[in-house]
Amino acid sequence: ISFHSLAHSFSSLVDWSTGRQPDCAQFSRYPSLSSLPSSMLATPSSHTSHTRPSFGVKLHPGNRQIARRSRCLLARASSTNSKLSQLTKQELVDLVLQLEQENAALLSELGLLNPGVTKDLGAGAQVVEPSHGVRSTDAALTSPTERKLDFESTEALIKALKDGVAWPKEGTEFWRDLARKDGEAIVLSDDLQDVEGDDGEQTRRPLHVVHVTAEMAPLAKVGGLGDVVTGLSAASLRRGHAVDVILPFYECIDTKQVGDLRLDLSFQSPTKGGVAMNFEAWRGVIEGVPVVLLKPLDTSLFRGSAIYGGGYNETEAYLVFSRASLEFMVQSGMQPNIIHAHEWQGSPVPMLFWELFSSRMPAARPVLTIHNMDNTGECRQDEFEATGVSGELFASVDKALDERTIGHNPERLCLLKGGIIYASAVTTVSPTYAKETLTGGGAGFLQSTLARPEVAGKYVGILNGIDSLTWNPATDPFLPACFSSHVPEGKALCKAYLQRGLGLDEDPDKPLVAVISRLVPQKGIHLIEHAAVHTVESGGQFVLLGTGHAAGGLQGLANDRYRDNKNVSMMFMYSDALSHLIYAAADLFLVPSMFEPCGLTQMIALRYGAVPLVRSTGGLADTVFDVDDRQNDDGSLGGGNSGNGFVFHGVDGYSIETTLDRAFAMYRNSPEAWKALRQRNMRHSTGTSWERSCSSYEQLYMGVVSEQP
Repeated sequence: ISFHSLAHSFSSLVDWSTGRQPDCAQFSRYPSLSSLPSSMLATPSSHTSHTRPSFGVKLHPGNRQIARRSRCLLARASSTNSKLSQLTKQELVDLVLQLEQENAALLSELGLLNPGVTKDLGAGAQVVEPSHGVRSTDAALTSPTERKLDFESTEALIKALKDGVAWPKEGTEFWRDLARKDGEAIVLSDDLQDVEGDDGEQTRRPLHVVHVTAEMAPLAKVGGLGDVVTGLSAASLRRGHAVDVILPFYECIDTKQVGDLRLDLSFQSPTKGGVAMNFEAWRGVIEGVPVVLLKPLDTSLFRGSAIYGGGYNETEAYLVFSRASLEFMVQSGMQPNIIHAHEWQGSPVPMLFWELFSSRMPAARPVLTIHNMDNTGECRQDEFEATGVSGELFASVDKALDERTIGHNPERLCLLKGGIIYASAVTTVSPTYAKETLTGGGAGFLQSTLARPEVAGKYVGILNGIDSLTWNPATDPFLPACFSSHVPEGKALCKAYLQRGLGLDEDPDKPLVAVISRLVPQKGIHLIEHAAVHTVESGGQFVLLGTGHAAGGLQGLANDRYRDNKNVSMMFMYSDALSHLIYAAADLFLVPSMFEPCGLTQMIALRYGAVPLVRSTGGLADTVFDVDDRQNDDGSLGGGNSGNGFVFHGVDGYSIETTLDRAFAMYRNSPEAWKALRQRNMRHSTGTSWERSCSSYEQLYMGVVSEQP
């Protein structure tokens, strides 16, 4: 629809944080509104590729603020798409005019910040002034003599990267400071980035997808769930779908992270005994994605200093939230195609949808994604009444009754089971984890539910992706020097920068082993402890970043054995900026999980040239393949490749230590092979982006929608 096309083109034009040229051809798929004059719509011409290599562009820090504002514009247009039928013709005209005015303001600011560069955008696309007065993107490229680049060669770029590093002082929180002297980012141009060629592909059938979730990064993030919701939603927007994300308005969130936050609707939702609870629905934008924050009034639900663990009944809270999410959709006039619920917290949504809401949203179909089987959402029947519906309705084995409690007083419900039974499609976050839950005991007592023919036929594992814009070492604003497989020199600068900041020996020849993880038993804490000791004994360096209740042993090592050791740094905290620096500096990245539904850190490590060393389980087995299991040399992900990391299968110290030895031997004895491995991983890591995963989800959505009578 034209609003999405218009705002999407604006976003691509001004989103300098990607460092990439906008591909304008993708917008031609969107038809203009026949009721509006064509002069009001941006109509970009076809895109022509270029062959002249470019090297890099200096960007003013203000570009990133413009990028954030342009994403808000895109999100607002996407939200508008979902309720066009409710607007009058005049309201449509007013909205288009408003979008055009805001776009013109952004372009004007961009031109002031980047004189002499805005016309070229660092990669050849021009900004032109059409005769009808509306700015659009003209993809016809300037001639080579008209191109204005900051660097004439890779050598000049590398020199500028080295000269511009603002070296940190040991003992300071250096990750909070600017990593470059002038504060300006130097990003690699398209030609030198490791990027996919098809990430601009647009859907042939736009859908309206509403996610119902307990987490969304970075606003409300505890684990990988928040990253998945944000990444999948953003990728769906880029493919042309309308997306909304509904999550609780937690008291602890930082509302400054929500753009364009405003009160959208006050409404009521039934709870226990038919009593209506008052809610406020606040709309805003997070990472370019439209969000709806539901705030229950006159209650303690979702209040406290953390996302989870407040002084309220969490089961009751998410039951209330699930009902309120559906009530909001109906009362706000939404008619989504897909209602995508996540984890046990969102599992009541498909249950309530089919029992109460399907006739009011006839085009919708519920989808459930299971991110981790660790928590299945046990629920007493009387607790379920927080939804305004008696739990007895679901208290049968063929619905949501927890088989483990049969004969108990009282018998309980399992919310995750109910969501699985009622959802039109069920996904989990990797193909191998799907197999483990079906046949390997990974699902516990729910294995029998997943194995039912009617469930197994709708259950599929779709590998998560990573946000290739946020996690891109060629444009990463947290790094002292950007890099890619084409310009790898920046990685060595990042390693030296981290070593100096953490007070480690600045030795480029010592292998730097990194761990970024929640410190809980699932993550293989005892194996991490073995790895720390063995790395130091083998002459390497060990860096850890993470928090969790199982950190005691590692804290003992840090405070006793490795106190003031110049080869060990363990930080029992989390910082997003510091995590970017560690990925960029690491030679080896360790993920020794006992079980891992998907895992994102190993994918980010591949992107940043840190060779992953993992235990073969779940999504780790789907993304990391041992370099010694050679079958062919194409370097692509999946069985039958030349390997991209180091893999072990045991759960004992010997298994991880011998695998570390293999990695250290290659690092020290075959430096050219190590360099080739690292650069091949960076080139092929684009296969882990959300664009690929989103395509699989889109196929799933289409299949579910097509099954409607």
